[in-house]
Amino acid sequence: MRGRLNELLLPAVQRRTLDELTGDVDLTAGDAASKRSAFWTMLSLSAIIAAAGVLSDSTATVIGAMIIAPLSTPIMGIALGVVLRDARLTGRSVRYVVLGGCLVVLLGLLAAVVMPGDVNLFTNGQITGRTSPGLLDLVAAVATGAAGSVALARRDVAAVLPGVAIAISLVPPLVVVGVCLGQGSGVLALGALVLFGSNVVALVLVGILVFTATGYATEISAATHSAATALSPRRAFAAIGTVLLLVLVPLVANSVVAYALSVWTDRVTVAAEQWISGVPGGRVDLVELTSGTFYVHVRTPGDLPAVDDLISDLDGQVPDGLAVVVTTLVGEDKDAAVIGD
Repeated sequence: MRGRLNELLLPAVQRRTLDELTGDVDLTAGDAASKRSAFWTMLSLSAIIAAAGVLSDSTATVIGAMIIAPLSTPIMGIALGVVLRDARLTGRSVRYVVLGGCLVVLLGLLAAVVMPGDVNLFTNGQITGRTSPGLLDLVAAVATGAAGSVALARRDVAAVLPGVAIAISLVPPLVVVGVCLGQGSGVLALGALVLFGSNVVALVLVGILVFTATGYATEISAATHSAATALSPRRAFAAIGTVLLLVLVPLVANSVVAYALSVWTDRVTVAAEQWISGVPGGRVDLVELTSGTFYVHVRTPGDLPAVDDLISDLDGQVPDGLAVVVTTLVGEDKDAAVIGD
């Protein structure tokens, strides 16, 4: 069964050799100078493009930055280094990830400082979507990491790597960290950093599983086994497990909070609809929760029912201490006609 699974995952005829795989993920293998030059050049350009996309709230621009971002290369190098028990490859890859991440954060911070005017961190979709990650983001990162690992190990699916680069969010969250720091919001910056950390951990863990399952762990060279370069698997997994725990706690907390807010908003919406139903033509347009206050936007052709009735209906349905503000648009809809009829 295991042999069939391995053949399905990575047919022997399409399997890259260990030297080929190492050449792809090790920035010091082969023409190291050219690889390093390309890495830092493309990473810098990717960060600048991502910063422009984040500050202008342009999804297309941010996607372009994702496509050219090379940060996943050393991350996969970490995974392969752990599989091969190669401390040098692992250490080099970790340094590239850390230094590269710092560069991207710095460029994001500089962009936020140089750009005139303040960025609204709470209305910019590129920022809000990356500062409160949940468990679904981790699930997506795991699936993306599996796709990326298989694409690296197989010769026939390399074309999917640009899609993997788009799916896994690496450079944009780091840019958001810099932008938020530049705007003085450490809390939001921490949220974006958690998203980046969860994506890195997911890529490394899934990469380890895929590279092990496809047999690269059995191709460890004698040099790798030497005392000078051998990596302790126990220490490696302890470090990865610690980072995973650090990112899981806020991910779980954010998911729980998001679920609770969704439930409370639905309860307020149902109560408000029942409350306004007594007014002919009255309806609820929107219910939103902002900074501990539910804003209930209603449209009515006449007077509202007593707001105290709505507050009474919500007693026990939402936590105490949350305020409810009703905003009203008075008027009534008229039948529309097509011009020319």
